[in-house]
Amino acid sequence: MNRSSLLHFIERLEGFLGKLPEAIRRPVLHELTPLKELFLQQRAPRFLLAGSNRQPLQDIVSALFGWTPPLESRDVLMELFRWHAMEFGGRGTALFLDARGADAAPLSKIEEELKSQPADALLYLADEDSHTIERSELENLTTFVAANPDGHSPSKVIGIVWQATDRMGARHNGDAPLSAPAKMRSRLQSALQAQAGVGPHLLQVIELPAGAGDDKARPSAKQFMSMLARSLPNEARVEMARIAADRAVQGEIAQTLVKSTTAICAAIGAQPIPLADLPILTALQLMMVSGIMYISGRERSLRAATEFVAALGVNVGAGMVLREGARALLKFFPGWGNVVCGAVAGAGTYAIGRAAVVYFLEGLTLGDARRAYLSSRKKRSAAGPLPIKQIEVAR
Repeated sequence: MNRSSLLHFIERLEGFLGKLPEAIRRPVLHELTPLKELFLQQRAPRFLLAGSNRQPLQDIVSALFGWTPPLESRDVLMELFRWHAMEFGGRGTALFLDARGADAAPLSKIEEELKSQPADALLYLADEDSHTIERSELENLTTFVAANPDGHSPSKVIGIVWQATDRMGARHNGDAPLSAPAKMRSRLQSALQAQAGVGPHLLQVIELPAGAGDDKARPSAKQFMSMLARSLPNEARVEMARIAADRAVQGEIAQTLVKSTTAICAAIGAQPIPLADLPILTALQLMMVSGIMYISGRERSLRAATEFVAALGVNVGAGMVLREGARALLKFFPGWGNVVCGAVAGAGTYAIGRAAVVYFLEGLTLGDARRAYLSSRKKRSAAGPLPIKQIEVAR
């Protein structure tokens, strides 16, 4: 499903929701917001680099993201103080703006770049053996934070102490850890917290090894990427989760997707509109499965999602129509029938989402996914219908 198709579907869904009673429409639209942010407004994460460290940008990105750049990319000239996209071997893409060492002249250029595309995180890099934290770089960081539009997600500053490769080797061989990184981390933390305009935005100060592509650096890079995937705004989280390849983080995002989609389907299914909601419920369920596929690192595909749902034994064709048609007939019985319809729609959606997580994220077999589908559907049905007023609580 490409973005234009997704946009068209969301517009149709919002039009359908507009017909619902106000008490139901508002919580359902609230559940729709994270889905729109995660998938409709989805984009590559953006990072600004500041600080006194002067290693080449590609070496920095390689160490931070556990990525080995292609040899030919080192010969590509990059315009200074501009956003540059880097693709991580099929895992995803991120944008970087290297603002280190900027003097008065290029500051306005960097501010314009931030106004056009705000940074999700500003990374301040300092070498562990630095004797001072440069005042000019701290002042530049203040300028960048002020120029970075907050939107609904305030700017985040992360301090990074760049550890020397020889110190990594000392730790790896079992020697006593040296105190230089810890001292520099404490100094950098204090300096960033005390800096006007920066302290309130400081997320964390961490230590990272400088070995680009080194086996000893990879665990630190994984932890760093997982932290980013949990901290970035929703629009950038899916791509960051793909880059990090962290199943725990991907599972958290998938759970948000499943819970929101379940709540929406339960609310729509409970409305006394016989048969009219079938295409919307089916499309929502398929969109949920294709979203989980994409989070896992696969391509987003409605066709593949349909094939997966069919493989579960949930026939999206004739079988789905017959079963959902029977469900829709209950709507001709006011009150109790609507409650049952909502419970059935919610239970089925949750079970499909759980099966997709088991298969695409947990790496289990299709048979395991089928068992998860049947088990989840029974548990969800046994739990009873979800009151519309509690839709928000379900998240």
